[in-house]
Amino acid sequence: MLMIAPEIEVLARFGRALADPIRCRILLALREAPAHPAELADLLSISRTRLSNHLACLRDCGLVMTVPVGRRTRYELADPRLGHALDDLRTAVIAVAADRTCADAADKDCC
Repeated sequence: MLMIAPEIEVLARFGRALADPIRCRILLALREAPAHPAELADLLSISRTRLSNHLACLRDCGLVMTVPVGRRTRYELADPRLGHALDDLRTAVIAVAADRTCADAADKDCC
């Protein structure tokens, strides 16, 4: 299946977002429920500054969005389908990790 450039760019942005464990944890937390930054920082046990940098990355990737709530800002997934995609991806990755068919996996640390 041939993909057009914008589709590939979107997938690459999603991959960059998932490349960091903290961003993965943020996305998984937001999959459960929208949250304010202070709540996320406490939940993930990271500083608000560090969280802010990761949230900015996720916003730039188009994966999360802000919702003004009075004088505060709440974060949520940009689209509910992202939660389903994260679940599907996590399930697939766990299944693949459990079935290491590559004989050289341990030596090459590739899969």
